[in-house]
Amino acid sequence: MFVDTHAHLYHQRFDPDRDAILQRAADAGVTKLFLPNVDHESIAAMHDLVAAHPKSCFPMMGLHPCSVVEDSTIAMAEVEQLLRKGGYCAVGEIGIDLYWDKTWLVQQQDVFRKQVRWAKELDLPIVIHCRDSFEEVITIVEAENDERLHGVFHCFTGTKEHAARVIALGDFYLGIGGVITYPKGGLFETMRDVGPEHCVLETDAPYLSPVPHRGKRNESSYIPHIAAKLAEATGRSVEEIARITTTNAEQLFRR
Repeated sequence: MFVDTHAHLYHQRFDPDRDAILQRAADAGVTKLFLPNVDHESIAAMHDLVAAHPKSCFPMMGLHPCSVVEDSTIAMAEVEQLLRKGGYCAVGEIGIDLYWDKTWLVQQQDVFRKQVRWAKELDLPIVIHCRDSFEEVITIVEAENDERLHGVFHCFTGTKEHAARVIALGDFYLGIGGVITYPKGGLFETMRDVGPEHCVLETDAPYLSPVPHRGKRNESSYIPHIAAKLAEATGRSVEEIARITTTNAEQLFRR
């Protein structure tokens, strides 16, 4: 049994064949699918998908860093209101993204910090988006870290030194996705040193498809490709990777 800990399956790119995609995931042994929110525009579609598949699809709530602008007061008020109503498995996807635009770094830091504090108050894990911003992100997480804080660094692509800092936080995991299958991605070599004990699996569908589907739309049924590569990197069997990462995902999300 596998878990996809990060998949945007409500995305419009799945509108033509979403039921078939969910069936392929089930056929591949991917039995639980965790859905990160992005912003106001993604909420309704995410809720609809969860309502249609409550036993396999689990929603998060958060404001994605790429949706942070100069004044995100209204967006943040909606996120907080929904989180306090309950029914979500995590605060996410949240963090800092400096790949596309550095204009709103201070605002991203403020929004991230507020959502981390909500997660601690509500006893929910955080799902962290960290693109070209590892130092900025982990500085906040280290400052806010206490016995209440737990979560996952989604789409981890860092070095073994980065992984060590994440693991040192305590109850945190590395989200391993399609990048581990990329010959020049560097993640395969990193995980060879780090091992699978602090890992969960993810697709980030529809993005970052693993080899042999790279460049095409990603989907949750591709999780076994990621598991196989992590198994190869760490000298474990695929069955061991499935067991370790599924146990970690269930502990993280309590689902």
